[in-house]
Amino acid sequence: MKRIICTVSNDLTYDQRMIRICTTLAKAGYSVKLVGRGLPESRPLTDQPFAQQRMKLILNKGKLFYLELNLRLLFKLLFGSFDVVYSVDLDTLLPARFVAFLRNKALIFDAHEYFTEVPELVVRPISKKVWELAASMAIPGLKHAITVGQCLADVMGKRYGVAFTVVRNLPNRGAAVALRERNRPFVLIYQGVLNDGRGLEESILAMKYLEDAVLWLCGEGDLSRILRELVAMNNLGNKVKFLGKLPPERLAELTKQADLGLNLLKNKGLNYYYSLANKAADYVHAGLPSLAMRFPEYVKLNEKYGVFKLVDELEPEQIAAAVNALRSNIKQYGEMAANCRKAATELNWEEESKRLLELFERLD
Repeated sequence: MKRIICTVSNDLTYDQRMIRICTTLAKAGYSVKLVGRGLPESRPLTDQPFAQQRMKLILNKGKLFYLELNLRLLFKLLFGSFDVVYSVDLDTLLPARFVAFLRNKALIFDAHEYFTEVPELVVRPISKKVWELAASMAIPGLKHAITVGQCLADVMGKRYGVAFTVVRNLPNRGAAVALRERNRPFVLIYQGVLNDGRGLEESILAMKYLEDAVLWLCGEGDLSRILRELVAMNNLGNKVKFLGKLPPERLAELTKQADLGLNLLKNKGLNYYYSLANKAADYVHAGLPSLAMRFPEYVKLNEKYGVFKLVDELEPEQIAAAVNALRSNIKQYGEMAANCRKAATELNWEEESKRLLELFERLD
């Protein structure tokens, strides 16, 4: 039985992609351990069919946090028992690459994002250069690499000379979502972290132009306080509701109760432009049409499935106009909702995970 250790930089609880991946591997007969970090606000870990471990770090943010994280992972991997190290994102790859080489172990790199092109680094040229150096040291020459969409696979493959296998982050297949009456007021939902570049400020201000509508924000993040202040300044407290971080089951339940999903990323770096956000498929599985930017992955999916209303401009008035156009066109809305239910039969983890298992079967 191959022993797999998976390394992430989060606290495990909300990482639905890694929970799905580790569960799939465990059910396929592998011995799996998922290693992350503990935070002061971390929820207790839930029982899973794989082992879980949180590292208690002294630091939780900033440059020294990444140094501490990598040193802790280095020693854990140097003295740990495993056959395969599954490294998630660039911030855990350097120690994984070094130890895999030193101990002659198999290594899989899973790039959940184009790390050096995230908005937080795009505006910090010195930090960006440091991470680009790390990427140039750790990624070229990898035998086994994964990412979450074909566009990212193409652009990173060309940049680093590595063939990336696409394993999209899709939800598990669930029961078919029944048709439902639309809400009064009309409910828009955003699920995910409240961070820069997610179109959150514009979505909040769009509520000024929407009558009989409410926006649910499900998540917390770097902009939590700023967004609450923005709502208060614009007297939108009756139209914008902050629901906080939610367990996956509760989030899925609320999403099914909404009328329209929001997935509006700013074009702030190649990571967002080429992204395929988790929430896009979550909305599909909830039978929920959603608003998305006219970025390459969404254009391709929409040509095949017709589940998004695509927008070109991330401005409050344009967002509101797109919402009003869709909510007033009952026929189009109904067709999109039906398309979501049909697409969910193809866009699911049960189908996507076959690529993951095939990769593990090819390991040296």
